[in-house]
Amino acid sequence: MDSGGSMVIVVMGVSGSGKSSVGRALADALGWPFFDGDDFHPPENVAKMAAGTPLTDADRWPWLDALAAKVAAVLAQGGHAVLACSALRAAYRDRIAAGARGEGDVRFVYLKGDRATIAARLASRRHRYMPATLLDSQFATLEEPADALAVDVRAAIPEQVARIRAAFAPGTTRDPA
Repeated sequence: MDSGGSMVIVVMGVSGSGKSSVGRALADALGWPFFDGDDFHPPENVAKMAAGTPLTDADRWPWLDALAAKVAAVLAQGGHAVLACSALRAAYRDRIAAGARGEGDVRFVYLKGDRATIAARLASRRHRYMPATLLDSQFATLEEPADALAVDVRAAIPEQVARIRAAFAPGTTRDPA
């Protein structure tokens, strides 16, 4: 899959939507590197979330800048990658996409699910620092993207990956609605 240039696909959504699982599966299917946004949080953000305290925008900006720098580095080298990142607000997505600096494409895939579906998933998993108690703050922060490919989280991971690959097939020049 190649749109004629370098590309980073950002798999976004609330905690528990499957960003890391779908992102890894997509990266494996494409033969691209995978980066998990969780790995870019500074220790103070991790400590806050682990304590059940939602992050503020001031907490998020350095993290988003680190993600934008990673996107910039991948695209500057003419590469491709998949990045899993919550990217809940339009301003956050804009900050990440600014890393492209005209060097390549940044596409967003929104893993969309309702609160009940996501809450059930969170209840059955252990995350290294993201407690299920923060789900309401995630949904409160979420600004659903109008310009991203929306994928239903209830579909099996291989179906989600196939849908994303089909949407971003060679020759695709814009984000599908």
